[in-house]
Amino acid sequence: MYNVTRKFDKGMIFIIPVKKNETHKVVISALSSDGSGIAKISGYTLFIPQTLPHDEAEVLILKTNKNYGYAKLKRILSPSPYRINPPCPHFTKCGGCQLMMANYSYQKKAKCGFLKDALSRIGGIDTEVDIIGAENPYHYRNKMVFPFDKNGNWGFYRERSHDVIPLSDCLLGDGLNSKILNAVADYMKNYGVSAYDEQTHKGIIRRVFIRNTSKEFLVVISANTDFLPHSKALISTLCAVSEKISGIVLNVNKNRTNLVLGDKNILLWGKGTLSARLLGLQYEVSPESFFQVNPSGTEKLYSLALDFADIKESDTVLDIYCGIGTITLSAAKKAKKAIGIEIVPKAIENARENATRNGIENAEFYCGKAEDLVPKLIERGISPDIVILDPPRKGSDEATLSAIAKSLPKRIIYISCNPATLARDAKFLESLGYNLKKATAVDMFPHTAHVEAVAVFDRSKTK
Repeated sequence: MYNVTRKFDKGMIFIIPVKKNETHKVVISALSSDGSGIAKISGYTLFIPQTLPHDEAEVLILKTNKNYGYAKLKRILSPSPYRINPPCPHFTKCGGCQLMMANYSYQKKAKCGFLKDALSRIGGIDTEVDIIGAENPYHYRNKMVFPFDKNGNWGFYRERSHDVIPLSDCLLGDGLNSKILNAVADYMKNYGVSAYDEQTHKGIIRRVFIRNTSKEFLVVISANTDFLPHSKALISTLCAVSEKISGIVLNVNKNRTNLVLGDKNILLWGKGTLSARLLGLQYEVSPESFFQVNPSGTEKLYSLALDFADIKESDTVLDIYCGIGTITLSAAKKAKKAIGIEIVPKAIENARENATRNGIENAEFYCGKAEDLVPKLIERGISPDIVILDPPRKGSDEATLSAIAKSLPKRIIYISCNPATLARDAKFLESLGYNLKKATAVDMFPHTAHVEAVAVFDRSKTK
């Protein structure tokens, strides 16, 4: 028997043509924005991870809803022309790289499609988009977090779970990471230092958090204690791995929480920050600092945003969601004045320190909500010529966008990490008299379904 859903409002019966645990042969017709392949069976939609358009596949039905279902790939019967053999041996288990089975040219094409589709379907805006790809789609991440399971194995969480999948390496991070992790695992084994168990809240080592530049590595040990046993042995073990290790930090996290870091850091050895450069400026990056994880991609993303902004020497630039001031300070080098707004006090503190560090005197930073601060700036006679905003995945909000529009900037630059919320906000901006001029995707995260984008909005002459 098939599943049956009754649509009482229309007086008809809709039959779902598949059941859980059934096996079906399908042809993948499209790719969803989360990187899953899409197939249809008698008009019913199935989402199937690790599949690509034109794959012919045998799949196992996992779950059915009224309008769509989920299936698992059992085997490929006939491969898509875009399919390659994933170079990572952990690809089918890890879930971190949704598109590693696709050649890189297709990945870029797909991400253009994600952005274009969102702008059209959600924003009602039909426009052509292009993409700036990565020069090297591997080893691009400068920050990675590796949990340990209760047996002392390091790895990543299985998708939608907290089961640790033991790894030998991750091709998205630096090759030195695995040597650091193996050294920590050896220290734990040799000195009887236990791994943390989420179920019992016992054990010591929770995660190893690694940040790096091309020259330095900062190793952060997240632990369920503020006293690490045999810490000198850990220091000597790690220092023997590489001269690039410049600091070792114990992060104390005694709470029953999924947060990566606790509130307290104890410097065990070396220095507790990294020195990083971005667009010619110097930054000190702490374990907690927000700093983009792909330095090469970030340079491309921010350079594109600044090019779209077309800042003149007489311009005042307002940077909303400014974080530690990376875009604000880069804009200040071109503008008369740059103003950063951020709701996180620690980030504003870091931003001011970064301005001082780089000798930039025409940048100001304010802590608070943009919808509250922008009107106050206008009351003081400060009206931005250009607004740059870089919101989180949830996008901006109507109050903030309305406040921006009332300040009448000639141009708005929107840096997005979520095409859906960009499209939603683009639709609202157009209702406020700001028309989308151009949108370009930037592939900051090859082999994943994540898409960054920069969109430029000009003020309509009719508004």
